Amino acid sequence: MDTTRIVPPRRRAGLAAIAAAALATVVAMPAAQAQQKFVTIGTGGVTGVYYAAGGAICRLVNKDRAKHGIRCSVESTGGSVFNVNTIKGGELDLGFTQSDVQFNAIKGLTQFKDGAVSELRAVFSVHPEPFTLLTRKESGIKTFADTKGKRVNVGNPGSGTRASMEELLGALNWTMKDFSLAAELKADEHGPALCDGKIDAFFYGVGHPSANIQDPTTTCGAKLASITGPMVDKLVADKPYYAKVTIPGGLYPNNPDAAQTYGVLATVVASSKTPADTVYQVVKAVFDNFDEFKKLHPALANLQPETMVKDGLSAPLHEGAVRYYREKGWIK
Repeated sequence: MDTTRIVPPRRRAGLAAIAAAALATVVAMPAAQAQQKFVTIGTGGVTGVYYAAGGAICRLVNKDRAKHGIRCSVESTGGSVFNVNTIKGGELDLGFTQSDVQFNAIKGLTQFKDGAVSELRAVFSVHPEPFTLLTRKESGIKTFADTKGKRVNVGNPGSGTRASMEELLGALNWTMKDFSLAAELKADEHGPALCDGKIDAFFYGVGHPSANIQDPTTTCGAKLASITGPMVDKLVADKPYYAKVTIPGGLYPNNPDAAQTYGVLATVVASSKTPADTVYQVVKAVFDNFDEFKKLHPALANLQPETMVKDGLSAPLHEGAVRYYREKGWIK
């Protein structure tokens, strides 16, 4: 039995008209939409500042995706070293990494001693991750020099904080014996120890604002102290991954005055293989909407474009970033 349906001539004409209209719509589709590109930014844990800052970047990129055809998404990752290695492997377009990790990657040091990541390219630096000296209010510690002879948490072995403390002590020609106690507590232990009177101060590298600092400043009136002096000037001059940082006054309870210190910076990096147009549009989205970008997370509130294009950047600038920065007159 033949079940073939016979479509009346009038209906066939109607179907043809619908098909023609659909084809015309596809042909007329904006080029940006038809050729949409996807860009992924590697960040860190979902509760960290990297993830939030990456989300802020993608929000601004996606706001104009109808114009440039780029759709941005963030990926939660293992952090700095993972991001660099994954960018190298071509699985991420851009990613966040600490400025010291960026330096080590381009130079082939420490975590990258098996080979430098020569294709790594800097895009811009973001929020600082300052070395923070928090003290008991009764300790009398105003600057790092005052910690001599005091009970200080120097960070647990193997931590980035501990490595940075050892580098600072070396610059001062101090050793751990210059403290009456060099405690090796983990980051989640040093706040309670400070408020319980078991230590006089702790040294910690962290982005601000941080709950780790918020808790002891609220609970026991802990005070931020400055880390300054000739030894810091020399470290910042000698190590391109360090930069001077101000922790703003009023950021934490009982701390109305700013603290001067130094630290590493969070940076955004890409590969030389990441298309220049892609990086250009990401950079343009951030800096053309800079006031909005700074409001998307408290850690971004005090950023300045002129420092973001140079501080903490060891790898060569990506050609897409260079194009935008030259347009703005920020670099020659």
